[in-house]
Amino acid sequence: MTGAPSTRLPARSGGWVEGDPVGDRRFADVGPLQLERGGSLPAVRVAYETWGTPGDPAVLVEHALTGDSHVVGPTGPGQPTPGWWDGLIGDGAPLAGTFVVCANVLGGCQGTTGPSSAAPDGRPWGSRFPEITIADQVEVEARLAAALGVDRWAAVIGGSMGGMRALEWAVSRPDQVARLFFLASGAVATADQIGTQTTQQVAVTSDPRWAGGDYAAGEGPVAGLGTARRIAHLTYRSAFELETRFGHDVQDDGRFAVASYLEHHATKLARRFDAGSYVLLTQAMNTWDVGRGRGGVEAALARVTAHCLVAGIDTDRLYRIEEQQRVADALGVPLRVVRSPYGHDGFLVEVAAVGALVRELLAAPDQGGHLTPG
Repeated sequence: MTGAPSTRLPARSGGWVEGDPVGDRRFADVGPLQLERGGSLPAVRVAYETWGTPGDPAVLVEHALTGDSHVVGPTGPGQPTPGWWDGLIGDGAPLAGTFVVCANVLGGCQGTTGPSSAAPDGRPWGSRFPEITIADQVEVEARLAAALGVDRWAAVIGGSMGGMRALEWAVSRPDQVARLFFLASGAVATADQIGTQTTQQVAVTSDPRWAGGDYAAGEGPVAGLGTARRIAHLTYRSAFELETRFGHDVQDDGRFAVASYLEHHATKLARRFDAGSYVLLTQAMNTWDVGRGRGGVEAALARVTAHCLVAGIDTDRLYRIEEQQRVADALGVPLRVVRSPYGHDGFLVEVAAVGALVRELLAAPDQGGHLTPG
Protein backbone atom coordinates (compact mmCIF):
# COMPACT_ATOMS: atom_id res chain seq x y z
CA MET A 1 0.00 0.00 0.00
CA THR A 2 1.17 3.51 -0.69
CA GLY A 3 0.18 7.04 0.07
CA ALA A 4 -0.69 9.55 -2.62
CA PRO A 5 2.25 11.06 -4.52
CA SER A 6 3.07 14.63 -3.61
CA THR A 7 3.84 16.17 -7.01
CA ARG A 8 0.78 17.61 -8.69
CA LEU A 9 0.33 17.13 -12.42
CA PRO A 10 -1.02 19.99 -14.52
CA ALA A 11 -4.80 19.72 -14.40
CA ARG A 12 -6.63 18.26 -17.39
CA SER A 13 -10.40 18.48 -17.73
CA GLY A 14 -12.11 17.07 -14.67
CA GLY A 15 -10.98 14.17 -12.53
CA TRP A 16 -8.60 13.76 -9.61
CA VAL A 17 -4.90 14.35 -10.26
CA GLU A 18 -1.83 13.51 -8.23
CA GLY A 19 -1.28 16.11 -5.56
CA ASP A 20 -4.98 16.80 -5.01
CA PRO A 21 -6.42 16.12 -1.53
CA VAL A 22 -6.73 12.37 -1.07
CA GLY A 23 -10.12 12.38 0.64
CA ASP A 24 -11.18 8.86 1.63
CA ARG A 25 -9.05 7.18 -1.04
CA ARG A 26 -6.34 4.67 -0.33
CA PHE A 27 -3.83 3.53 -2.93
CA ALA A 28 -2.18 0.26 -3.91
CA ASP A 29 0.56 -0.29 -6.46
CA VAL A 30 -0.13 -3.58 -8.25
CA GLY A 31 2.79 -3.75 -10.67
CA PRO A 32 3.15 -3.87 -14.45
CA LEU A 33 0.31 -5.13 -16.59
CA GLN A 34 0.15 -6.93 -19.94
CA LEU A 35 -3.14 -6.06 -21.60
CA GLU A 36 -5.60 -8.27 -23.44
CA ARG A 37 -5.39 -6.21 -26.65
CA GLY A 38 -1.60 -6.46 -26.77
CA GLY A 39 -0.40 -3.30 -25.03
CA SER A 40 1.15 -2.95 -21.62
CA LEU A 41 1.50 -0.60 -18.69
CA PRO A 42 4.79 -0.44 -16.75
CA ALA A 43 3.01 0.21 -13.46
CA VAL A 44 -0.56 0.45 -12.22
CA ARG A 45 -1.79 2.28 -9.15
CA VAL A 46 -5.31 1.62 -7.83
CA ALA A 47 -7.38 4.07 -5.80
CA TYR A 48 -9.94 2.37 -3.58
CA GLU A 49 -12.08 2.82 -0.49
CA THR A 50 -13.21 0.35 2.14
CA TRP A 51 -15.95 0.16 4.75
CA GLY A 52 -16.36 -2.26 7.62
CA THR A 53 -13.88 -4.55 9.29
CA PRO A 54 -11.27 -6.64 7.45
CA GLY A 55 -11.96 -10.30 8.20
CA ASP A 56 -15.73 -9.91 7.87
CA PRO A 57 -17.24 -11.36 4.68
CA ALA A 58 -15.71 -9.31 1.87
CA VAL A 59 -17.91 -7.69 -0.78
CA LEU A 60 -16.67 -6.04 -3.97
CA VAL A 61 -18.88 -3.23 -5.27
CA GLU A 62 -18.29 -2.32 -8.92
CA HIS A 63 -18.98 1.22 -10.14
CA ALA A 64 -20.43 2.22 -13.52
CA LEU A 65 -18.93 4.37 -16.29
CA THR A 66 -18.62 7.72 -14.53
CA GLY A 67 -18.60 6.40 -10.97
CA ASP A 68 -15.60 5.96 -8.71
CA SER A 69 -14.55 4.37 -5.42
CA HIS A 70 -16.76 6.71 -3.35
CA VAL A 71 -19.85 4.48 -3.01
CA VAL A 72 -21.24 6.34 0.01
CA GLY A 73 -20.20 9.45 1.89
CA PRO A 74 -20.29 13.22 1.60
CA THR A 75 -18.38 15.57 -0.64
CA GLY A 76 -15.12 16.98 0.68
CA PRO A 77 -11.59 18.01 -0.29
CA GLY A 78 -10.56 15.91 -3.28
CA GLN A 79 -14.04 14.36 -3.47
CA PRO A 80 -16.35 16.61 -5.52
CA THR A 81 -19.41 14.36 -5.48
CA PRO A 82 -21.28 12.47 -2.77
CA GLY A 83 -21.52 8.69 -2.81
CA TRP A 84 -23.17 7.32 -5.94
CA TRP A 85 -25.03 4.41 -4.26
CA ASP A 86 -26.10 6.01 -1.01
CA GLY A 87 -27.99 3.69 1.32
CA LEU A 88 -26.08 0.53 0.39
CA ILE A 89 -23.44 0.72 3.15
CA GLY A 90 -23.70 1.63 6.85
CA ASP A 91 -25.49 0.61 10.01
CA GLY A 92 -28.69 -1.20 9.12
CA ALA A 93 -27.93 -0.96 5.39
CA PRO A 94 -27.94 -4.02 3.08
CA LEU A 95 -24.15 -4.44 3.32
CA ALA A 96 -23.90 -3.96 7.08
CA GLY A 97 -21.62 -6.52 8.70
CA THR A 98 -19.42 -6.96 5.65
CA PHE A 99 -16.02 -5.62 4.59
CA VAL A 100 -16.82 -3.60 1.47
CA VAL A 101 -14.24 -2.69 -1.16
CA CYS A 102 -14.72 -0.44 -4.17
CA ALA A 103 -11.88 0.48 -6.52
CA ASN A 104 -11.74 3.18 -9.16
CA VAL A 105 -11.52 1.28 -12.43
CA LEU A 106 -8.37 0.93 -14.54
CA GLY A 107 -8.48 3.78 -17.06
CA GLY A 108 -10.54 5.96 -14.75
CA CYS A 109 -9.80 9.46 -13.51
CA GLN A 110 -10.31 9.30 -9.77
CA GLY A 111 -6.92 8.02 -8.65
CA THR A 112 -6.41 4.78 -10.58
CA THR A 113 -3.96 4.75 -13.49
CA GLY A 114 -5.60 6.25 -16.59
CA PRO A 115 -5.01 8.74 -19.41
CA SER A 116 -4.63 11.68 -17.01
CA SER A 117 -2.10 9.84 -14.83
CA ALA A 118 1.64 10.38 -15.11
CA ALA A 119 3.49 8.20 -17.61
CA PRO A 120 7.13 7.25 -16.88
CA ASP A 121 8.28 10.55 -18.44
CA GLY A 122 6.23 12.52 -15.93
CA ARG A 123 3.69 13.79 -18.47
CA PRO A 124 0.07 12.61 -18.60
CA TRP A 125 -0.40 9.45 -20.63
CA GLY A 126 -2.98 11.12 -22.88
CA SER A 127 -3.18 9.50 -26.32
CA ARG A 128 -0.36 7.10 -25.43
CA PHE A 129 -2.55 5.21 -22.97
CA PRO A 130 -3.19 1.75 -24.45
CA GLU A 131 -6.58 0.21 -25.17
CA ILE A 132 -7.99 -1.78 -22.26
CA THR A 133 -10.80 -4.28 -21.79
CA ILE A 134 -13.13 -5.32 -19.01
CA ALA A 135 -10.90 -8.35 -18.42
CA ASP A 136 -7.91 -6.05 -17.88
CA GLN A 137 -9.88 -4.08 -15.31
CA VAL A 138 -10.78 -7.25 -13.43
CA GLU A 139 -7.15 -8.39 -13.44
CA VAL A 140 -6.24 -5.15 -11.67
CA GLU A 141 -9.04 -5.68 -9.16
CA ALA A 142 -7.82 -9.24 -8.55
CA ARG A 143 -4.38 -7.91 -7.72
CA LEU A 144 -5.92 -5.43 -5.31
CA ALA A 145 -7.87 -8.27 -3.67
CA ALA A 146 -4.62 -10.17 -3.18
CA ALA A 147 -2.98 -7.09 -1.67
CA LEU A 148 -5.89 -6.77 0.75
CA GLY A 149 -5.71 -10.45 1.71
CA VAL A 150 -9.08 -11.31 0.15
CA ASP A 151 -8.92 -14.71 -1.53
CA ARG A 152 -12.67 -15.12 -1.97
CA TRP A 153 -15.45 -12.54 -2.23
CA ALA A 154 -18.64 -13.23 -0.30
CA ALA A 155 -20.29 -11.26 -3.12
CA VAL A 156 -19.42 -9.22 -6.18
CA ILE A 157 -22.07 -6.62 -6.96
CA GLY A 158 -22.35 -4.35 -9.98
CA GLY A 159 -24.73 -2.59 -12.33
CA SER A 160 -24.20 -1.25 -15.86
CA MET A 161 -20.44 -1.21 -16.60
CA GLY A 162 -20.00 -2.50 -13.07
CA GLY A 163 -22.17 -5.47 -13.96
CA MET A 164 -19.75 -6.34 -16.75
CA ARG A 165 -16.86 -6.54 -14.31
CA ALA A 166 -18.94 -8.50 -11.80
CA LEU A 167 -19.81 -11.06 -14.48
CA GLU A 168 -16.20 -11.24 -15.68
CA TRP A 169 -15.12 -11.97 -12.11
CA ALA A 170 -17.59 -14.85 -11.80
CA VAL A 171 -16.59 -16.33 -15.17
CA SER A 172 -12.82 -15.87 -15.05
CA ARG A 173 -12.32 -16.58 -11.34
CA PRO A 174 -15.22 -18.79 -10.22
CA ASP A 175 -13.41 -20.06 -7.13
CA GLN A 176 -13.06 -16.50 -5.86
CA VAL A 177 -16.72 -15.46 -6.09
CA ALA A 178 -19.30 -16.94 -3.73
CA ARG A 179 -22.23 -14.76 -4.83
CA LEU A 180 -22.89 -12.64 -7.90
CA PHE A 181 -25.33 -9.74 -8.28
CA PHE A 182 -25.61 -8.88 -11.98
CA LEU A 183 -27.77 -5.80 -12.47
CA ALA A 184 -28.92 -3.70 -15.46
CA SER A 185 -26.17 -4.89 -17.78
CA GLY A 186 -25.47 -7.37 -20.56
CA ALA A 187 -23.11 -10.21 -21.40
CA VAL A 188 -21.98 -8.67 -24.69
CA ALA A 189 -22.18 -5.15 -26.13
CA THR A 190 -25.07 -4.69 -28.56
CA ALA A 191 -24.99 -2.75 -31.81
CA ASP A 192 -27.29 -0.17 -30.23
CA GLN A 193 -24.92 0.37 -27.30
CA ILE A 194 -21.86 0.48 -29.55
CA GLY A 195 -23.59 2.96 -31.86
CA THR A 196 -24.56 5.22 -28.98
CA GLN A 197 -21.13 5.08 -27.37
CA THR A 198 -19.13 5.62 -30.55
CA THR A 199 -21.32 8.67 -31.23
CA GLN A 200 -20.40 9.96 -27.78
CA GLN A 201 -16.73 9.36 -28.57
CA VAL A 202 -17.04 11.40 -31.77
CA ALA A 203 -18.60 14.23 -29.78
CA VAL A 204 -15.50 14.32 -27.57
CA THR A 205 -12.83 13.78 -30.21
CA SER A 206 -14.39 16.34 -32.60
CA ASP A 207 -13.94 19.10 -30.04
CA PRO A 208 -11.00 21.24 -31.28
CA ARG A 209 -9.56 21.15 -27.75
CA TRP A 210 -9.30 17.35 -27.85
CA ALA A 211 -5.89 17.75 -29.56
CA GLY A 212 -5.64 14.06 -30.41
CA GLY A 213 -6.07 13.16 -26.73
CA ASP A 214 -3.08 15.24 -25.64
CA TYR A 215 -4.90 18.38 -24.62
CA ALA A 216 -2.99 20.84 -22.52
CA ALA A 217 -3.63 21.74 -18.91
CA GLY A 218 -6.71 23.85 -18.52
CA GLU A 219 -10.19 23.54 -19.87
CA GLY A 220 -9.72 20.72 -22.40
CA PRO A 221 -12.54 19.33 -24.58
CA VAL A 222 -15.30 20.05 -22.07
CA ALA A 223 -17.81 21.07 -24.76
CA GLY A 224 -17.43 17.73 -26.50
CA LEU A 225 -17.60 15.85 -23.21
CA GLY A 226 -20.76 17.75 -22.35
CA THR A 227 -22.36 16.77 -25.65
CA ALA A 228 -21.40 13.15 -25.03
CA ARG A 229 -23.02 13.31 -21.61
CA ARG A 230 -26.23 14.71 -23.09
CA ILE A 231 -26.41 11.79 -25.53
CA ALA A 232 -25.67 9.29 -22.78
CA HIS A 233 -28.14 10.75 -20.32
CA LEU A 234 -30.98 10.32 -22.79
CA THR A 235 -30.24 6.58 -22.72
CA TYR A 236 -30.05 6.53 -18.93
CA ARG A 237 -33.56 7.86 -18.34
CA SER A 238 -36.88 6.70 -19.72
CA ALA A 239 -38.99 8.57 -22.28
CA PHE A 240 -41.88 8.33 -19.81
CA GLU A 241 -39.93 10.10 -17.07
CA LEU A 242 -38.71 12.88 -19.37
CA GLU A 243 -42.23 13.45 -20.71
CA THR A 244 -43.72 13.45 -17.23
CA ARG A 245 -41.14 15.81 -15.78
CA PHE A 246 -40.61 18.20 -18.68
CA GLY A 247 -43.02 17.61 -21.52
CA HIS A 248 -42.97 20.58 -23.92
CA ASP A 249 -42.25 23.12 -21.17
CA VAL A 250 -40.18 26.20 -21.96
CA GLN A 251 -38.33 28.10 -19.25
CA ASP A 252 -38.31 31.86 -18.76
CA ASP A 253 -34.96 32.04 -20.57
CA GLY A 254 -36.52 30.49 -23.69
CA ARG A 255 -34.89 27.08 -23.36
CA PHE A 256 -36.82 23.86 -23.33
CA ALA A 257 -36.85 22.55 -19.77
CA VAL A 258 -35.49 19.17 -20.86
CA ALA A 259 -32.59 20.88 -22.67
CA SER A 260 -31.73 22.80 -19.51
CA TYR A 261 -31.81 19.54 -17.55
CA LEU A 262 -29.37 17.88 -19.95
CA GLU A 263 -27.07 20.90 -19.87
CA HIS A 264 -26.98 20.72 -16.09
CA HIS A 265 -25.78 17.12 -16.19
CA ALA A 266 -23.29 17.90 -18.95
CA THR A 267 -21.74 20.69 -16.91
CA LYS A 268 -21.56 18.55 -13.77
CA LEU A 269 -19.71 15.75 -15.55
CA ALA A 270 -17.21 18.05 -17.26
CA ARG A 271 -16.19 19.42 -13.86
CA ARG A 272 -15.39 16.01 -12.39
CA PHE A 273 -14.43 13.67 -15.23
CA ASP A 274 -11.55 13.43 -17.68
CA ALA A 275 -12.46 13.30 -21.38
CA GLY A 276 -9.67 10.83 -22.12
CA SER A 277 -11.05 8.41 -19.56
CA TYR A 278 -14.53 8.81 -21.03
CA VAL A 279 -13.35 7.79 -24.50
CA LEU A 280 -11.19 4.95 -23.18
CA LEU A 281 -13.87 3.46 -20.91
CA THR A 282 -16.67 3.64 -23.46
CA GLN A 283 -14.37 1.78 -25.85
CA ALA A 284 -13.81 -0.91 -23.21
CA MET A 285 -17.59 -1.21 -22.98
CA ASN A 286 -17.85 -1.44 -26.78
CA THR A 287 -15.49 -4.43 -26.85
CA TRP A 288 -17.21 -6.21 -23.94
CA ASP A 289 -18.08 -9.83 -24.68
CA VAL A 290 -17.88 -12.32 -21.82
CA GLY A 291 -17.88 -15.14 -24.38
CA ARG A 292 -14.82 -13.92 -26.30
CA GLY A 293 -12.28 -16.74 -26.42
CA ARG A 294 -14.57 -18.94 -24.32
CA GLY A 295 -16.83 -20.50 -26.92
CA GLY A 296 -19.57 -17.89 -26.71
CA VAL A 297 -21.70 -16.34 -23.99
CA GLU A 298 -23.54 -19.47 -22.85
CA ALA A 299 -20.34 -21.53 -22.68
CA ALA A 300 -18.65 -18.80 -20.68
CA LEU A 301 -21.52 -18.52 -18.22
CA ALA A 302 -21.45 -22.27 -17.68
CA ARG A 303 -18.18 -21.66 -15.77
CA VAL A 304 -19.95 -19.72 -13.02
CA THR A 305 -20.26 -21.52 -9.69
CA ALA A 306 -21.47 -18.58 -7.57
CA HIS A 307 -24.96 -18.22 -6.18
CA CYS A 308 -26.38 -15.74 -8.68
CA LEU A 309 -29.01 -13.05 -8.61
CA VAL A 310 -29.78 -11.37 -11.96
CA ALA A 311 -31.97 -8.27 -12.10
CA GLY A 312 -33.02 -5.64 -14.60
CA ILE A 313 -35.01 -2.41 -14.73
CA ASP A 314 -38.29 -2.73 -16.61
CA THR A 315 -37.95 0.67 -18.36
CA ASP A 316 -34.24 0.38 -19.19
CA ARG A 317 -33.72 1.27 -22.86
CA LEU A 318 -29.91 1.06 -22.76
CA TYR A 319 -29.59 -2.45 -21.29
CA ARG A 320 -32.92 -3.94 -22.25
CA ILE A 321 -34.53 -6.51 -20.00
CA GLU A 322 -33.97 -9.29 -22.54
CA GLU A 323 -30.21 -8.89 -22.04
CA GLN A 324 -30.53 -9.78 -18.37
CA GLN A 325 -32.97 -12.54 -19.31
CA ARG A 326 -30.28 -14.16 -21.47
CA VAL A 327 -27.84 -14.14 -18.56
CA ALA A 328 -30.44 -15.45 -16.10
CA ASP A 329 -31.41 -18.28 -18.45
CA ALA A 330 -27.79 -19.30 -18.98
CA LEU A 331 -27.15 -19.28 -15.23
CA GLY A 332 -30.37 -21.16 -14.51
CA VAL A 333 -31.89 -18.54 -12.21
CA PRO A 334 -35.10 -16.48 -12.44
CA LEU A 335 -34.82 -12.91 -13.65
CA ARG A 336 -35.78 -10.35 -11.03
CA VAL A 337 -37.40 -7.22 -12.47
CA VAL A 338 -37.27 -3.88 -10.65
CA ARG A 339 -40.18 -1.62 -11.58
CA SER A 340 -39.11 1.97 -12.07
CA PRO A 341 -40.09 5.00 -14.16
CA TYR A 342 -36.45 6.11 -14.28
CA GLY A 343 -35.04 3.85 -16.97
CA HIS A 344 -31.47 2.58 -16.71
CA ASP A 345 -30.71 4.91 -13.78
CA GLY A 346 -33.34 3.02 -11.82
CA PHE A 347 -30.58 0.66 -10.67
CA LEU A 348 -29.18 3.59 -8.65
CA VAL A 349 -32.43 5.39 -7.83
CA GLU A 350 -34.51 2.45 -6.58
CA VAL A 351 -32.39 1.98 -3.46
CA ALA A 352 -35.04 0.14 -1.43
CA ALA A 353 -35.84 -2.41 -4.14
CA VAL A 354 -32.21 -3.02 -5.06
CA GLY A 355 -31.19 -3.12 -1.41
CA ALA A 356 -33.79 -5.82 -0.74
CA LEU A 357 -32.23 -7.94 -3.50
CA VAL A 358 -28.77 -7.41 -2.01
CA ARG A 359 -30.03 -8.60 1.38
CA GLU A 360 -31.60 -11.64 -0.24
CA LEU A 361 -28.37 -12.50 -2.04
CA LEU A 362 -26.22 -12.22 1.08
CA ALA A 363 -28.64 -14.44 3.00
CA ALA A 364 -28.18 -17.21 0.44
CA PRO A 365 -25.74 -20.00 1.32
CA ASP A 366 -22.23 -19.92 -0.09
CA GLN A 367 -22.27 -22.95 -2.37
CA GLY A 368 -18.54 -23.40 -1.89
CA GLY A 369 -18.87 -23.48 1.90
CA HIS A 370 -16.73 -20.40 2.56
CA LEU A 371 -18.33 -17.54 4.47
CA THR A 372 -15.33 -15.29 4.98
CA PRO A 373 -12.23 -14.37 3.00
CA GLY A 374 -8.73 -15.37 3.84
